[in-house]
Amino acid sequence: MITLGQTAILLTAAVVAVSLFRFLRLSSILGYVAAGLAIGPWGLNLLGDVARIRHVSEFGIVLLLFVIGLELQPTRLWVMRRLVFGLGAAQVLSCALVLAAAAYLLGLAPIAAGIIGVGLSLSSTPLVLQVLAERRQLSTQHGRAAFGILLFQDLAVLPVLAVLPLLSGNTGTAAPSGSPWWVPLLKLAAVIVWVIIAGGRLLLRPALRLVARAQVTEVFTAAALLTVVATTLLADRAGLSPSLGAFIAGVLLADSEFRHELEADLEPFKGLLMGLFFISVGTSANLGLFGTEPLTLLALTLGFLAIKVVLVLLLGRLAGQGRESARRLAFTLPAGGEFAFVLFTRAAEQHLLDTRTADLLVLAVTLSMMLGPLLLIGYEAVARRWLVAPKRPFDAIESRDSPVIIAGFGRFGQIVGRVLRVKGVAFTALDSSQTHVDFVRRFGNEVFYGDASRLDLLRAAGAADARFLVLALDDVEAATRTAILVREQFPHIRIFARARSRQHVFALMDAGVTDIVRETYASSLELAGSVLEALGQTPAAAREAVRRFRAHDEATLAQQYAVKEDETKFLATSREAAQQLEKLFESDPQPKPEQPDGRSAQRT
Repeated sequence: MITLGQTAILLTAAVVAVSLFRFLRLSSILGYVAAGLAIGPWGLNLLGDVARIRHVSEFGIVLLLFVIGLELQPTRLWVMRRLVFGLGAAQVLSCALVLAAAAYLLGLAPIAAGIIGVGLSLSSTPLVLQVLAERRQLSTQHGRAAFGILLFQDLAVLPVLAVLPLLSGNTGTAAPSGSPWWVPLLKLAAVIVWVIIAGGRLLLRPALRLVARAQVTEVFTAAALLTVVATTLLADRAGLSPSLGAFIAGVLLADSEFRHELEADLEPFKGLLMGLFFISVGTSANLGLFGTEPLTLLALTLGFLAIKVVLVLLLGRLAGQGRESARRLAFTLPAGGEFAFVLFTRAAEQHLLDTRTADLLVLAVTLSMMLGPLLLIGYEAVARRWLVAPKRPFDAIESRDSPVIIAGFGRFGQIVGRVLRVKGVAFTALDSSQTHVDFVRRFGNEVFYGDASRLDLLRAAGAADARFLVLALDDVEAATRTAILVREQFPHIRIFARARSRQHVFALMDAGVTDIVRETYASSLELAGSVLEALGQTPAAAREAVRRFRAHDEATLAQQYAVKEDETKFLATSREAAQQLEKLFESDPQPKPEQPDGRSAQRT
């Protein structure tokens, strides 16, 4: 057990180090590792038995794999199958083979070289997703490709962890106990079948339904932990990796009604124990290698980073990505990941890697995770200066005689354009994204590459004779600039504007725009009306409730616009509006509660 004093030291180190690293916009994983380095034998040496701490912290890996299993819904995997099982599998296999071959040529045994190749081919899922989220690149082409690759990497860890016990102490001809090599595989199949068929369908889900009916949060949390522990013990008894049992249980519940609640209940335990695991990695890291073998460490780190950059770049191009997207993908994924710590540590414990090699690899992965975000920043700086292709000139727009101009031909603008086209109304569409214009044109749409906030392009698009402007730009500032320009230069044009938020509405109103539609407002009200009908209200009553809400909200919007510069009055107006809305609906009859089968409850 970890003593109370050790717990205080661990928590203090984690709070200080992680807060500092997040302030520097670095991964919290690196913060935990740094905390371990600081309090470990090579730092302040504040802890005694590091092995005991690691033994406790390994349950965090079990919980992590259970949560990963929960997220692997079959429908989600099917939608992303090409990225996950195509590009993801190609990345792991190619990087693992090349890195394993390099390790073998350097004199390592085949099994050790294979473990090194697989471990270094993996990337850090939380680190990469955090970097992409900070740059708002998760929805880009390289962001989606990176997510698919990371998802496959999470899947690939499981068979590797399951195979490690089979490899220890033998060359593949017999299991460690002396039984034939196929015996553990039969055990694996038996455990999976038993858990999925007997434990899952016939026992686990009905048991969770009974616990959920008790409506006691802590009891359901205990049941979630019991699910993980029980499947872990079952796999361990069968001689398999405990992590594999937890993963199977997670996959089993991925499409159940308990998925989100289980994930939420286990998240605090997973986060703390994962942090404890990375601290233990830091405490056991051999910092002496920085002094004794600095060139070897640097060569290993830079070598595997370079190999992964080149291979991912080639795979991205083969997968049909553009040059810029493939380069960004390559510089997003080169760093090592947290599972490399798990893999190398387990391999050393089972004598598949010698201690010095494992320590060197752990330090190399840690260093790569620190360098990874910096590599991407450096690439972006170089790309902006030298690699980005020169912007092509805006399209030359011939004389147009269209009554409508659509500025911004994204999802919103395209729907407007489709309706106008069906009704035979001519329009001129402008969009300032080269990539988007090229993409939309592939589907037969006529759209011009141009910036609607430029006076010369508006004139070329026929603004002098146009009657209406549909302002559907994504960029709030660009939309406001365009509205101001049109009101000044073409006052005869009536502007219909799409707003992304209340503040955007206020900016457009300042520019003199009166016909404003909030982009999700109408669809939200429509959905609210459908929910009211499903709860038992008549269609007429639902429509009336939605109408009253819309009228009240539009009146509130006008009141807030009048005092938008005074924060105190603005907040007071918001509170008053909320109270008025409650009074407005106080006299409405409440809908009868629904039964699980969708019927309203009957009073007896």
